[in-house]
Amino acid sequence: MRSIWNGAISFGLVSIPIKLMNATENHSVSFRQIHVEDGGRVRYRKVCELEEREVTSAEIGKGYEDADGTIIPITDEDLAALPIPTAKTIEIVAFVPADAVDPMQMDTAYYLSANGVPAAKPYTLLREALKRSRKVAVARYALRGRERLGMLRVVDDVIAMHGLLWPDEIRSPEDAAPDARATVRDAELDLADALMDTLGEVDVSTLHDDYRAAVEQLITAKAEGTLPTEPAADGDSGGGKVIDLMAALEKSVRAAAGGGSGSGNGGGAPAKVTPLKRGAHKRAAAKTTPKEVGGKKSTAKKTTQAKKSTTKKPAAKKTAKKRTTA
Repeated sequence: MRSIWNGAISFGLVSIPIKLMNATENHSVSFRQIHVEDGGRVRYRKVCELEEREVTSAEIGKGYEDADGTIIPITDEDLAALPIPTAKTIEIVAFVPADAVDPMQMDTAYYLSANGVPAAKPYTLLREALKRSRKVAVARYALRGRERLGMLRVVDDVIAMHGLLWPDEIRSPEDAAPDARATVRDAELDLADALMDTLGEVDVSTLHDDYRAAVEQLITAKAEGTLPTEPAADGDSGGGKVIDLMAALEKSVRAAAGGGSGSGNGGGAPAKVTPLKRGAHKRAAAKTTPKEVGGKKSTAKKTTQAKKSTTKKPAAKKTAKKRTTA
C-alpha cells in the first residue's frame, strides 16, 4: 500500500515515526459523461474567468472567497507556517473506552505503519498497551490543510486510525424523530425480540454488493452486443401500505424460522375480519326479515290487482255494447 502521509505518533515523550495509508478502497463502478447523440466524451475544462482561457493544474492555487466576493489567495507556504503542533504529528490526548466514542463521528479509516526499524519497538509498545487496556486513543492530527480528530485502535497486529468528525459537525437528530407518538404493546415487543433471535447473527465478510455485480453484468452484456438477463421480479414488499403489525411480525418470525410464510391459508395474506359495531347485527337482521315478508305481500297485492282488472274488463265490454245498441 502507498503511504499518503509521513509523520510521527506523539505518545507522551515517546515519538513513533509512522506512515499513513488508506485502509479502505472504493469499488463502485464509475461512469463517464458522454454526448448522447454520438457517444463523445464530455469533459470539464478549467478556465480563468479574467483571461477567459484554459489553465493547467500548475497554474491553479487556493483562495478564500470573502462575503463581498473578494478572493483572498492562500498558499501552501501560508498553511505550513501556521502554528499547529499536529502538522506532522498524531498527538495522543487521551485513552478512553471504545464505547465512549460516538459511531456517528467515525469517518475515513487509515492504517499506521512503523516507518523504519527504530520505530518497531515503540510501535509495538503502543499496540500492546492498547490491547491490554482495551481502550482506544483519541488524537489530533493535521491532514489536507486542516486539523482533525482521530481514534487509534488495534486491528490484528496493526494500529488503525479512524478519522473523527468534530462534535459540532454532528447534526441533532431531533427533526428526524416521528411526529406522531406511537405506543408499542408488550406482545409486539416480544414478537420483535423473537424475530431478532430467529434471524441470529451474520458474518459480515460474506456480504457483497449485488448492485455492483448487476452493473458489471450489464456492462459486459452491452459490450458483447447481447441483452442482459432480466432479474426475477421480487414479491410485494408492502412498502407504503398500512399493515397489521402483529400479523407482519408473526409472519416474519415463521418465515425466518423456516416454516414458510403461510400457515394453512395457502401462504397468502392473513384473513381480515371486520367486527360489527354493537347492535349492528340486530339492525341488519331487522332489515333483512321484512324484505322477504314484504316481497310476498307485494306479490299478493299485484296478483289481486291483476284479478280485479281482469274481472272488470268484461263489464267494460257489456257497457260498450249497450251504448252501441242505444
